[in-house]
Amino acid sequence: MDHDLLATYKQNPKTAYLAVQLERVLAEEAEVQELSEGDLGELAQEDLARLAEQREQLIAEMERITTAEVAEEEFPNEIVLEVRAGVGGDEASLFAYELAHMYSLYAEQRGWSVRMLYESKNDIDGYKEAAFEMKGKGIYERLRFETGVHRVQRVPATEKSGRIHTSTASVAILPIRKRHKIEINPSDLELEFSRAGGAGGQNVNKVETAVRIIHVPTGIDARSQSERSQNANREIAMQVLMAKLEAAQEEEAAKKHAATRAEQIGSGDRSEKIRTYNSLQDRLTDHRIKESWHNLPSIFAGGLDPILDALQTAGAAGLEGISTDARDEEEE
Repeated sequence: MDHDLLATYKQNPKTAYLAVQLERVLAEEAEVQELSEGDLGELAQEDLARLAEQREQLIAEMERITTAEVAEEEFPNEIVLEVRAGVGGDEASLFAYELAHMYSLYAEQRGWSVRMLYESKNDIDGYKEAAFEMKGKGIYERLRFETGVHRVQRVPATEKSGRIHTSTASVAILPIRKRHKIEINPSDLELEFSRAGGAGGQNVNKVETAVRIIHVPTGIDARSQSERSQNANREIAMQVLMAKLEAAQEEEAAKKHAATRAEQIGSGDRSEKIRTYNSLQDRLTDHRIKESWHNLPSIFAGGLDPILDALQTAGAAGLEGISTDARDEEEE
């Protein structure tokens, strides 16, 4: 057993107790070998066989744990889903709300937990912006291709002439990783505190518990108003800020390493127009893989599996060269 690898296992809290057991087994093995001095009796052979089996079982279990950790680091089981209204005024804010509701319903179907971290509504209860914490097995791997600009084409309920409006909302899927890839200088942060609106009781509305943290060099910010204490909201906002900064760093790296923009199916670029929801034709089109699905009411009710399945298949097959630009005939 490599001593450096054993030391690594001992430093990992999830494998430390197994590494200590392995160390004892290795020592016992060496002792039996030494006492036998090459002339192994039947009893010594049985001991060595038993110890070898224990050794292999311990090594296999530690490898399983560390492999699972690597997989979870790449595809964590916790994300922040952020929606933001784009062009289209009130209609865009209503669309942003519908998207957030769609993902919440999908999460409920999958048995994932959802918690609102921050929301800013307009007068008609549409979302200017909102952020949600979601937790569940495989959640980031399942939703990672949802980042980008979503577009809806429909006749708004307030439109008397029956004219079709085109509105947009952006979605960001931010993985929450346990090991952060970047470091933040505390002097680069600005904190703002305010009273949180909405549910939460009298304390939430009377005390400045809501927190906003701004990373001054980039202008990226994160907010939290879900908790009753300022400290708790600050911790959550900091976690979200780290996720946003890491996502921005990864997006920039993806652009640098891609020969063309068309080589990315899911670069994480929030400016990419990835999907159109056309209500008149009852059709959703994902422009990256040029596939369409019908029955928008079912999709908005959380029926996302066929779409997500197709995106995962495209990603697994290495189809990264599919254009993210929509064709005109798909937009009408």
